[in-house]
Amino acid sequence: MSITWDEETAVAAAKSVMNAVDNNVSAPEPEKLSSLFGESTARVKVDEKKIINCRADLNQLVPIKYQWAWQKYLDACANHWMPQEVNMSRDIELWKGNTMSEDERRVVKRNMGFFSTADSLVANNIVLAAYRHITNPECRQYMLRQAFEEAVHTHAYQYIIESLGLDEGEVFNMYHEVNSIHGKDAFEINLTREMLRPDFETESFKGAQTFLENLIGYYVIMEGIFFYSGFVMMLNFKRQNRLPGSGEQFEYILRDETMHMNFGIDVINQIKAENPDLWTKEVRERSTDLVREAVKLEVAYAKDTMPRGILGINAGMFEDYVQYVADRRLEKIGLTKIYGSENPFPWMSEVLDLRKEKNFFETRVTEYQVGGALSWD
Repeated sequence: MSITWDEETAVAAAKSVMNAVDNNVSAPEPEKLSSLFGESTARVKVDEKKIINCRADLNQLVPIKYQWAWQKYLDACANHWMPQEVNMSRDIELWKGNTMSEDERRVVKRNMGFFSTADSLVANNIVLAAYRHITNPECRQYMLRQAFEEAVHTHAYQYIIESLGLDEGEVFNMYHEVNSIHGKDAFEINLTREMLRPDFETESFKGAQTFLENLIGYYVIMEGIFFYSGFVMMLNFKRQNRLPGSGEQFEYILRDETMHMNFGIDVINQIKAENPDLWTKEVRERSTDLVREAVKLEVAYAKDTMPRGILGINAGMFEDYVQYVADRRLEKIGLTKIYGSENPFPWMSEVLDLRKEKNFFETRVTEYQVGGALSWD
């Protein structure tokens, strides 16, 4: 068989390299490629990584600096679930029967009305606003997973709405038509609006502070306060052996949202540690005021959703509960608690009390996880 020109060239090149090795002569360095995005082509060092305003190549995941972010990504992947895997037959039978009061039905409808759009607002904030200003790839990796989970949650609410035969137009338009829902959503949208401007950036002092307040508004308030009255109400049905399918999905959603909140708190605290000048007295005061306003909105929502007591809980209990939850969120980001209220739902501590979080995750919900055991520090 005759050797082609290309094969001869390849053989000659191989011999040249071997001769260079034999003669202790270094082979020529490959030509360096130009940057694809205008950034440095150097390999990233771990100490160059930062949460915001980092110049290191965002496409280089490793070396990982924030192990907590990567671990949260792995934990989230290990707990994948989909709504249609949950049996809704008992919920449908109960809803179509004559055993649920109008007050109970109001609670379900109002919570579907709030949650069905709230997770979309969170996803929009991640994808359209927050993600592009986080300059750390392992944190971005978790945020991509979180965005997917928000889509799964919206899917879950739609699955419940469709299963129960609720009026979809009525439910999905509640954030336009019900004041107590509209108020919470408008609060969050206002925190996203400035970050959606094309010229918004975090390299200025004001921009970085605005970004920090956005993270507090979504991770601490939306996912850590605004969701929790609804969680209590919907999980209370399951506790009473009513709407078990809906309750099971809310357990999975609560697990996801708790991880979202804890991730966001870690990001906020890391930004503070790396940029201590941002955490001024004015920012601390504004953040506390945001929490105060959020508590008022959430209490109003609870009272509007549950004007009369059902299944052992009543609207008045939620003021103490929301204040109790808000105090814990404030302390997590280094702010002073302001209410001093007690938890009026001790029977739900296995599900919602974050001090009992590990017990909750070790029982019902983590039995569902797809792979690997969770580790909760």
